[in-house]
Amino acid sequence: MDFLYIALGLAVLLGGGEFLVSGAVALARRLGLSPMVIGLTLVGFGTSVPELLTSLRAAFEGAPDIALGNVVGSNIANILLILGLAALLRPIPVTGAAFRYDGAWMVTAALACVGLAMWPVIGHGAGLGLLLGLVVFLWLTLRRGEDLAALPDADAPPMPVWRASGLFFGGLALTLLGAVMLVSGATGIARSFGVSEAVIGLTLVALGTSLPELVTSVLAARRGHGDVALGNILGSNIFNVLGILGATALAKPLPVAPMIAQVDVYVMLAASLALLATGLLWQRISRTAGLALLLGYAVYIGWLSRTLL
Repeated sequence: MDFLYIALGLAVLLGGGEFLVSGAVALARRLGLSPMVIGLTLVGFGTSVPELLTSLRAAFEGAPDIALGNVVGSNIANILLILGLAALLRPIPVTGAAFRYDGAWMVTAALACVGLAMWPVIGHGAGLGLLLGLVVFLWLTLRRGEDLAALPDADAPPMPVWRASGLFFGGLALTLLGAVMLVSGATGIARSFGVSEAVIGLTLVALGTSLPELVTSVLAARRGHGDVALGNILGSNIFNVLGILGATALAKPLPVAPMIAQVDVYVMLAASLALLATGLLWQRISRTAGLALLLGYAVYIGWLSRTLL
């Protein structure tokens, strides 16, 4: 039954993420936001809703390692796996000034997570501080928003507000349902097979909740909208730490698993720095860089698999 819950949860999360992102982009067009801002905010944050709901559910069900592992594992997968796949399909150009700004925020968020992981528990105060950081990021990002003229398909007829809102909130409801099923199944498997909840959160749950990012980034890259794909990853990683970890810790303090504190947060930081350095040095994420990211993820998963033996 646990495996059925996981399979159904992943399917519902994927469908919900599709609806949520479609509605978010349509609403963003109505607000006159640029592709990068859309990727950073509504798409990046929208595709992170599964992580938010899953982490909150895990924390309140007594599985804090899944909650924290989900955040860290999703950020690692977003860069090494998802952006790697997107770049392998089609190289992603990087806009210098915007990328420097947003990449700096992503690395700062990763550093904050590393710092918090040094404490035995991430408490209410830390959660509030992370959420305040998210508010500052959103405010500054919207102030720096570009013109709608840069938006892909800006000349196409906009979707009616009622339809865009229906897609957005319908997708949100589906991701909630998928999160409940996924956490229930993953927790059951972890406990029945003796696998640590931290490993389950870092792998199965993190990959499952990252499916919306995977679909969105790969489709955007294939259609030539690399700025949306890249903005999606940057925005999602920022929101995962500042928003999801912040909201979860504010709702319920999170004990930090030793494995996550000693290894996985540093893998997340290294991946973030590698992405920032690649974009700044070469002004693009090439197919070669994408392949290197994928190989890095394979090595990371290979190391994690040792903990299952």
